[in-house]
Amino acid sequence: MRSAGCVINDYADRNIDPHIQRTSDRPLAAKRVTEREAIILFIVLCLIAFGLVLLMNWITIALSIIAAILAATYPFMKRYTHWPQVYLGIAFGFSIPMAFAAQTNSIPIIAWWLFIINILWTVAYDTMYAMADREEDLKIGVKSTAVLFGKADKAIIATLQITTLILLYWIGDNLNFNQIYFIGLLIAASLMTYQQWLIKDRKAGYCFQAFLNNNWFGAVIFMGIAAHYYF
Repeated sequence: MRSAGCVINDYADRNIDPHIQRTSDRPLAAKRVTEREAIILFIVLCLIAFGLVLLMNWITIALSIIAAILAATYPFMKRYTHWPQVYLGIAFGFSIPMAFAAQTNSIPIIAWWLFIINILWTVAYDTMYAMADREEDLKIGVKSTAVLFGKADKAIIATLQITTLILLYWIGDNLNFNQIYFIGLLIAASLMTYQQWLIKDRKAGYCFQAFLNNNWFGAVIFMGIAAHYYF
């Protein structure tokens, strides 16, 4: 489904990507793939994903329909709202209640807290991503939180990052996670500090590096949770 989301995103941006230096070489933007081929691939990937989810319970199947709608509509949000990063967080994060539903046949309150944490984190890192393209986005009229936040971008990202860490700490404390998890949070906090250093001058290349660094942030949080259950 993530692959399907990438395909429909490139389809939605097929007339925008050629005007952005960083995305001008994407398959659709560079005309290496036709629009028809992209739509066919999107449909095939969605059908495969839906076939897999049919093996789950009815709650997960129902949630998958909402998730598919979110994934298919997200790429078009930047034309209508300055908050596409929030919509992205909702679309990405919808896998969280789906995972709980698939495993427990219910959606406990912790699932929704993790869903909210994911949205906050997504808005933070995807705003960094948007900062890398902000000048070009302004020229062609593409909307984003980076455009909306303006000079307050770094402060707002920092607030979102701090809130994310506080909520992750609160979740760990409530679930009685072990010390390894909290050590992971300290490492994650240092990564977010490094990201703030990268975006301090708002240089496009460094903003993109800060965005990519969130792979490590996510990995550290994941390893902390996994370590709690296995050690």
